[in-house]
Amino acid sequence: MHEMSLAEGIRQIVENQARQHGFTAVRSLRLEIGRFAGVEKSALAFCFDIAMRGSPAEGARLEMIDLPGRALCHDCNREVEIEDRLDPCPLCGGGRLVPVAGSEMRVKDMEVA
Repeated sequence: MHEMSLAEGIRQIVENQARQHGFTAVRSLRLEIGRFAGVEKSALAFCFDIAMRGSPAEGARLEMIDLPGRALCHDCNREVEIEDRLDPCPLCGGGRLVPVAGSEMRVKDMEVA
């Protein structure tokens, strides 16, 4: 389950930021997760609770924000939003799309004390 390694990575971010900025507790943490990131959100929420034990984020509320998938269409030369990596261009129907966004996952912000 790669969601546990993702949660452990989030813990490292929290701990590094706590050291750097001197906070002792995280009340909430917001993650941005792209449509193509391959993250099972319910599994990540479960792993987050486990991985944060003993850290400044223990008991923190996790909010996950969905980011759309975006691709550049080489047929109409426009950037478009797509639901699936293999979707055709919703504007021209072309099939020569290159994903440009939607694979990312990042900590957007934290509410700290």
